[in-house]
Amino acid sequence: MTRSTPDHAGMTPCCTLRLTATDEKRLVRLFKALGNPIRFEILKYLVTHPECITGDIVDVLPIAQATVSQHLKVLGEAGWITAIPDGPATCYELNEQTVTWFREVIGEIF
Repeated sequence: MTRSTPDHAGMTPCCTLRLTATDEKRLVRLFKALGNPIRFEILKYLVTHPECITGDIVDVLPIAQATVSQHLKVLGEAGWITAIPDGPATCYELNEQTVTWFREVIGEIF
């Protein structure tokens, strides 16, 4: 059986992947951080609960405080969130610059 190759002449690509090496590394790091369901849930929570502390997040997730802290660290290192010391506690919020950059890059790609 012979497979025919479709003729792509004249077709416009749906997407572009024109990224600098630095932007590509940053994008991969952001996606990797979101690749864990718990971290994705934390990010979703921070969208609607800005400036919350670790205990707030622990209260809504079925995992220990130490595990939440580990996930917060990964999200922070990736650039998704910012930690703001507030006395003995630390408040967490989305890093607006990262969110804006991510939206722009994803918008350009797709």
